[in-house]
Amino acid sequence: MTAVTTAFAKAAAEDRAALVGYLPAGFPDKQTAIRAVLAMAEAGADVIEVGLPYSDPLMDGPVIADAVYQALRTGTRVRDVLDTVHAIADAGTAALVMTYWNPVDHYGVDAFARDLAGAGGAGLITPDLTPEEAAPWLAASDTYGLDRVFLVAPSSTTQRIGEISGVCRGFVYAASLMGITGTRDAVSEGAGQLVARVREHTGLPVAVGLGVSNRDQAAEVAAFADGVIVGSAFVRRLAQAPDSAAGVAAVRALAADLAAGVRRR
Repeated sequence: MTAVTTAFAKAAAEDRAALVGYLPAGFPDKQTAIRAVLAMAEAGADVIEVGLPYSDPLMDGPVIADAVYQALRTGTRVRDVLDTVHAIADAGTAALVMTYWNPVDHYGVDAFARDLAGAGGAGLITPDLTPEEAAPWLAASDTYGLDRVFLVAPSSTTQRIGEISGVCRGFVYAASLMGITGTRDAVSEGAGQLVARVREHTGLPVAVGLGVSNRDQAAEVAAFADGVIVGSAFVRRLAQAPDSAAGVAAVRALAADLAAGVRRR
């Protein structure tokens, strides 16, 4: 049982959804990013996604893409991502790395899995990796006991949802709408239907991401999903802050607000 499984089980036992928060490593700098993710966890996030900065973030909207670009410009590398994961794990919170597949492939799949496990990480979220191309990662994640989180979308066929759910471990990531990341004024009407479709194929928790930015939206998603994933709203708080201390405080306040939301369902 990984830390992610434990976190979702704890949330279910408390009759609520889990809060999953995302921030990229190295933004606006390494130490501020670490302080921010720890503040997020202290304020109520159950699982932390640590973004691995990549030069071609095709699924990311402008808020996250700009943050990733800045992290790369300041020299953020895989070691900085693993250091961030280590800090989260040491604090007792589940940590996943959110990454496009190219950096993992370039690093070496087995080596990445080994080093991630060594840092206390629970696994990977891989938005651009398909089950057909995932054999090396499936093998490495089995060897090192890591979770593997793949994405389903509203456009996914019934067969495809079954295939993707079948290779997931930890939870299934349900992208609530087609398109890039970013906050939205309203939760997608199809999100609940997508969660129901996924549950026909798996007993794993289903977490919904893309668009949630406030307590009311978190509560709305928590009414039908096992987890609520928030990314752009946290990144925006850091990006708009006048200094690091204010950014960390803003992330903490948002996490507390969202944590109250997932408990309101």
